Amino acid sequence: MQSKTATKERWDDAELVRCALARDNAAFRMIMETHNRRLYRIARSVLRNDSEAEDVVQETYVRAFANLAQFRGESSLSAWLGRIALNDALERRKHERRVVEVEKLDVHRPEARVIPFPQSASSADPEKTMAQRQILQLVEQITDRLPEIFRVVFVARMVEGMSVEETAELLGIPPETVKTRLHRARRMMREQIDKQIGPVLMDAFPFAGRRCEQMSNAVMRRLGLLA
Repeated sequence: MQSKTATKERWDDAELVRCALARDNAAFRMIMETHNRRLYRIARSVLRNDSEAEDVVQETYVRAFANLAQFRGESSLSAWLGRIALNDALERRKHERRVVEVEKLDVHRPEARVIPFPQSASSADPEKTMAQRQILQLVEQITDRLPEIFRVVFVARMVEGMSVEETAELLGIPPETVKTRLHRARRMMREQIDKQIGPVLMDAFPFAGRRCEQMSNAVMRRLGLLA
């Protein structure tokens, strides 16, 4: 079968599944590239552990591809994969092992992010980069502290951008329940941000380091105190 990578934006779920069943490498890759982030975020919203969430994503694809012929199109491929990932994550959460998370001690391992912070053209500015990291870490920490039933809804709706209907289908709950849980999650997030945002705001609009030194030198030159 000829690969259709050049026209992948026109592939629908049924065609992707047909091509994957025919062992089309491009179809496999497209499915993963399309759903990687969502599955990771769903899994992490339950497990709150980067490496465990990555394991869930891999297992999800292994299970899904092994049972791809069972996909009937009654729901979207995204929802089908999401349910597999969610069930796996919940099962791991239920039998969570008390082990030291060695990955967190490895400073050379790049940390996965729940909410990627947009990088601006001035991201080379170390003060601004530090402020962005503080905000990102604050949001991640507060999200991780939410009770699970609210955290999963919050990540699905506000982080991943899923619709109310998609979230309801993923979690197997009524749309009104999704709305209620999201409302409570956002309220809890606001309360925690109000408590913690003060220290973060102290670092807003940074003017230190190289910028501060350049400004001081410029003034000193104008005053004739620096050659």
